Amino acid sequence: MKRILYSLSAAAAFMLLTLSITMADSASNSFNLGFEKHKRGDLLSAVQNYSSAIEENPAFAMAYQMRGIAQQQLKKYAEAINDYSMVISTGEPSFKVVGFYNRGVVKNMTGDFAGAIPDFSQAIELDKKMGAAFFHRGIAKSKTGDLDGRLGDFQQAALLGEINAERWLNTYYPDWKQSKPATPEPLPQPPAPTITVNPS
Repeated sequence: MKRILYSLSAAAAFMLLTLSITMADSASNSFNLGFEKHKRGDLLSAVQNYSSAIEENPAFAMAYQMRGIAQQQLKKYAEAINDYSMVISTGEPSFKVVGFYNRGVVKNMTGDFAGAIPDFSQAIELDKKMGAAFFHRGIAKSKTGDLDGRLGDFQQAALLGEINAERWLNTYYPDWKQSKPATPEPLPQPPAPTITVNPS
């Protein structure tokens, strides 16, 4: 299971690398050096280079993303969660999706299933076709006792092409394709602000 979780988070991150990184500054150079070391498996050096890139450009979302993946591979989960949080706060929407998703994956890996659910929900809110987010949210729901929620998320994940969800459904709910999947629940809305008027 951990291998699947890592593969999904790494695939999402490497997908983002197809975006052109054309900055000709030292932050980009540090990042590129870190990425080369990362590909060779030198994770500690990669983290140092990604950190240098972040020092030079504190809003470098891709550097936070890749450092988070390296920290996750090093089993430094708290550091990975912090980096994914920075991806969420500094990145464009495509980065935010991956940041929420990866942070949820690490929370699942560390047993914080209740904390993972809102992260996967945010990823789904930003990308309603992210089957992997539905699948991993279903896992988190299962671990928190929400078995109906798990089933709905697995159905949605399978319809979006998530093969692990489809295998599970075919094993335990062979007629799942005949039943209507639950619609994803909307994110809770914050309460409206209360306005108080001070009498003069």
